[in-house]
Amino acid sequence: MEIKGRDLISGLPKNFTLSAAEIRHAILEPINTIVQTVKFALEQTPPELSSDILHQGIFLAGGGALLTGLDKYISDETGLKTTIVDDPLSAVAYGTGKVLQDLGVMHKVLIKDIN
Repeated sequence: MEIKGRDLISGLPKNFTLSAAEIRHAILEPINTIVQTVKFALEQTPPELSSDILHQGIFLAGGGALLTGLDKYISDETGLKTTIVDDPLSAVAYGTGKVLQDLGVMHKVLIKDIN
């Protein structure tokens, strides 16, 4: 893959060629952090919701969902079916709009009562 950027030593623009293996190595730590966070969230999930997740699986939305193989990696690590939603980039904006439309109802889910 051809990458255009700035050489940090010279400060000049430069083209770099990176292999898929180099890119995988560069993003492995953040990907593993995502997987560990998914596992933590699943551990904290109430039983009634866990049942739904077990049957329906995990749905990925947002830019991260576009990373090739992320769905398979999460599925392999969790043992759960993982699906990329249609149009993952728009799904985040659409979902945020739905929350804002029903903010009164969503308030109790989004904001934890500290009392």
